[in-house]
Parts: sequence; structure tokens; C-alpha cells
Amino acid sequence: MKAQRFDSIDALRGVAIVWMTLFHFCFDLNQYGYIRQNFYTDPFWTVQRAMIVSLFLFCAGLGQAIAVQQGQSLPRFWKRWAQVAACALLVTVGSYLMYPKSFIYFGVLHGIAAMLLIGRFTANWGRWLWLAGASTFAMFSVAPYVHSVWAGAGFLNEVAFNWLGFISRKPVTEDYVPLLPWLGVIWWGMATGQWLLARRPQWISRSMPVVASPLAWLGRWSLSWYMLHQPVLIGALMALAVLKGAA
Repeated sequence: MKAQRFDSIDALRGVAIVWMTLFHFCFDLNQYGYIRQNFYTDPFWTVQRAMIVSLFLFCAGLGQAIAVQQGQSLPRFWKRWAQVAACALLVTVGSYLMYPKSFIYFGVLHGIAAMLLIGRFTANWGRWLWLAGASTFAMFSVAPYVHSVWAGAGFLNEVAFNWLGFISRKPVTEDYVPLLPWLGVIWWGMATGQWLLARRPQWISRSMPVVASPLAWLGRWSLSWYMLHQPVLIGALMALAVLKGAA
């Protein structure tokens, strides 16, 4: 049976796609010297980045709740998971070529791949997903204190373990989405999806206005858009630089 898609969820994911694209366009403009912004410490940009990642992961959690409710088979799950994991590997390779000293080894796609595995096999936790999500935020918030009182926790800052997120300092990398606290967003997205499906299914299945159709379309092709938008944006800016130099 073909899985039913919900335009409302796709449109919400589409909002994240548009926001991310605008954010990355500004980042690229900064990289090529058209604007001067600090994307690493300025709250205007760091807060946006956190909100974009949160929206993506929340939608991923919603999607997992719907997939499980619709009886998604394990082979179908593993096929989709393999696509995400393969794209994550491509991001690592591409980022290494551009930023060898700060390449992405556990960014948003790496995090989603890991969290989808955990989410799939914890989907039967039901209401406990709310508590599980809250626990990830609690663990993340106490991590700096634990590191300050226990020198032995320093190994968790190393590359081999910092993907867990129980860290006292952020690693040098262009994108970093560890399990803590982001797994909590996935779990809360799943819990929200399960609640909606059980109590307010009409909120998910309602028809979207025609003006939202482009957002729903983007949401259905989110992975492809994610992989292609930066090469296109960077390529356009590089072509512009060549044209300006030739003028």
C-alpha cells in the first residue's frame, strides 16, 4: 500500500527548506565578501540556525510517527535511511574539499541518520517519548558542569565521542548536530505526531491553500533540495566572480 502524504507536514518542511536556503545564501555571500557577518557567534545567525535545525528535526519526528502509524515496512525504512546516510557521506567529502580544517563529520544529515535509527526503534514508547526528549535537554544542560567537576569526562570532547553531544566545548566544524540535545527534538516530533494522529488527525489531513503548494512540493523533495542548493548557490557566486573579473 502506498503511504499517504500529508501536505501540511510537507509544507512545514518546505518552510524549513526556504529558511535554510536563505540562510545559506547569506552565508555564501559572506564567504565571498559581499557582506560582513559573523555566522559563528552572532546570535542573529546562531539562533536562526538552531531554529532551522529544530524545524527540520521536528518534521523528521512527525514523519517517523506517520510512517510507523501507516505500517512502513523495515525494507522501506532501510532504503530511505540509506539515502540519508549516503548523502551525509557526500556532505563529508564535499565539505572536506572546501574546508579541510573544519569539514563536516557529524552535521544535520549525519544526525538525522543516527536519530532516525533511534526513533524507529523507540516509536512504541508512546507518552514516554515526551520524557525521553526532556531528558536529552537536561543532559545537555548539565554537561558543562559535569566536565568542570570531573576531569575524566574530557574524552567526550574528542571526535570519536563528541557526536554524542555531552561536551564542554563545541568542536571546529562547519555543521554540528549531535545526539544531545537534538535527539530530543526528534522524540518530541514523534510524540506530537502520535498525539495528533490519535486525537486531532484532521489537523494533519486538512487541505492546504493553493499558495502553500510550492512549500508542500519543496517538502516532498527536501533531501534532493538540501543536496543541490549549495552547489548551485556557490556555483552561481563563483560564476559571478568570474564575470566581474572579466568585465
